[in-house]
Amino acid sequence: MKDNASPVRQSDGLVPRRARTLDRLFRSAARAKEAPPAEMPFGFDTRVIALSRKNGNGGAFGALLRRVALIAAAVIVFASAGAYFEFNQDTDAISGGDNEYAIADSVIQDEVAP
Repeated sequence: MKDNASPVRQSDGLVPRRARTLDRLFRSAARAKEAPPAEMPFGFDTRVIALSRKNGNGGAFGALLRRVALIAAAVIVFASAGAYFEFNQDTDAISGGDNEYAIADSVIQDEVAP
């Protein structure tokens, strides 16, 4: 028996054929080198852009991107303005000593009134 024999091999030599095949496959897999990661072919992006310009689709994609950016900016502006007006709405001073229900009345008015 060899010194570098795998643990699957038995000293009597009566190892089933599947175990020998599996042992051989494991040893081959352990010696295999890792494959390099797949990369995009050189010049692929340039060819895609040239093809889109040739077909006339390049302008449509740019216009769509500009529209999406403009709509997003408008949503941000309106949301910011709404938040500003909502936070500055409660500027009226509540006189705490005159009426014990002033705080509750102010909250009710804010909830009911638009």
